[in-house]
Amino acid sequence: MLVQLSIRDIVLIERLELDLGTGLSVLTGETGAGKSILLDSLSLALGARGDGALVRHGQDQGQVIAVFDVPADHPARLFLRENDLDDDGDLIFRRMQSADGRTRAFVNDQSVSVQLLRQAGRLLVEIHGQHDERALIDTDGHRRLLDAFGGLTGDAEMVAALFRGWRDAERKLKQHRAHIEEAAREADYLRSSVDELQELSAVDGEEDQLAEKRATMMKSERIAGDISEALEFLNGNASPVPMIASLVRRLERKSHEAPGLLEETVELLDAALEKLSSAQMEVEAALDRAAFDPKELERTEERLFALRGAARKYNVPVTELPALAERMVAALDELDAGEAKLAALTEAASAAETAYFEAARLLSGRRLEAGEQLSAAVMAELPALKLERARFTAVVSANEETAGAEGIDTVSFEVQTNPGTRPGPIMKVASGGELSRFLLALKVALADKGSAPTLVFDEIDTGVGGAVADAIGQRLKRLAETVQVLSVTHAPQVAARAGGHFLISKGGGDSVSTRVEVIGPEERQEEIARMLAGAKVTDEARAAAAKLLSGDV
Repeated sequence: MLVQLSIRDIVLIERLELDLGTGLSVLTGETGAGKSILLDSLSLALGARGDGALVRHGQDQGQVIAVFDVPADHPARLFLRENDLDDDGDLIFRRMQSADGRTRAFVNDQSVSVQLLRQAGRLLVEIHGQHDERALIDTDGHRRLLDAFGGLTGDAEMVAALFRGWRDAERKLKQHRAHIEEAAREADYLRSSVDELQELSAVDGEEDQLAEKRATMMKSERIAGDISEALEFLNGNASPVPMIASLVRRLERKSHEAPGLLEETVELLDAALEKLSSAQMEVEAALDRAAFDPKELERTEERLFALRGAARKYNVPVTELPALAERMVAALDELDAGEAKLAALTEAASAAETAYFEAARLLSGRRLEAGEQLSAAVMAELPALKLERARFTAVVSANEETAGAEGIDTVSFEVQTNPGTRPGPIMKVASGGELSRFLLALKVALADKGSAPTLVFDEIDTGVGGAVADAIGQRLKRLAETVQVLSVTHAPQVAARAGGHFLISKGGGDSVSTRVEVIGPEERQEEIARMLAGAKVTDEARAAAAKLLSGDV
């Protein structure tokens, strides 16, 4: 509930600290005393549109602080946690209004947007008046109120979850169908590509091995030519070996004729012949080692060029050709299995749709029953509110073509103010005074279901008096048994039903300001007498006030 309202430099309010309790509290005072300023200030703290004109004349800024005490599991606390805001202890809403029109908003001293402040505020306070439309104009709100009244909130959440599941199944089905269609268009390309890549049978590291082998074979080809020339020189017609051998034989024969002259020369020539013979054998061996098969070089180059050509064709490195082949095979396998998966997804989507509509139809039936019960509960309150000829109906209309997360129903509150007239939406048919009384009857019927913990009624008793005003007071008091109720009122019958009474007045000399004070039993009797009598309070008015306060009316 709202436990404290602090206002500083807003319109006529210089400084105000208002402590509030449970039950029904009323705010009374003469016209123009500033009752509407309090509600405007509270609305500002709850995220209403700011206005520089709200700042007290001569000040740069004004401030409103609203402090709430709500349970740990209250939706407002959950909402703040979802938005990463601290919710320990009391919830403190603060709004700074500058004279230049700018505003700043805080929750528990953490800066927030005005939109977030407004969303959180709606979970804590409802402000209703003759011309307030928020509670009754939104048919989505009607559906939520009916679900709360009938205890159907859990059923509605289940329907919403089933709707999301159905939509998710439809999305998966749509995505898979599109994938299958795309794969089917590429099937021929995939099959030819898989055949080509599987025939190629690229192996990891094969490109490097082939390139190295090709380079080696090309080098061997160039070196073999030089070795062949050397072998031709040693073994061919121009070889020096036969000439040297013939020379050695001649010199050996001559060496006997001149002892000591040619022996060393012959030895050196023999050694040269031996070296040349060894060189000849080594060159032959080298030629054997450098020998290569030109056809093998051709086969190596063809394989290497085939791998690189495929890589260019598929725009991938040669090293990724094996993985590409695997992906294409998998795509073909998926295409082959796609029809089975498509059938399974189709079945799942159909099952999700069936489950949703079964639950939505069941919820719709329960809403119809709850609508009849709510209509009867509101109708029971109308005679005492001088609406005995009126009819209230919670209309539940089912249309499966407009199915959504909320179900298949549209819920609207319709009224018929007089017999013979056409029923219509409550906002269009009811007048201002009637609207406020319909709203009160609806709130009493709902009690604490679907309601914020604090309800504020702004002069909903305007234009009525006597028994009707007393009936309004009785119902506000009943409502205050389950939620905190604040009522700005001009009706003494309503004021007499309150547990707390705040008197609003103007004071000050040159600088007029609005004051609010909690008044006790004697002051209450005097204030209610003023409300009964007007400007001059008579003893008769005081006696009537005493009777109202005692409940002896």
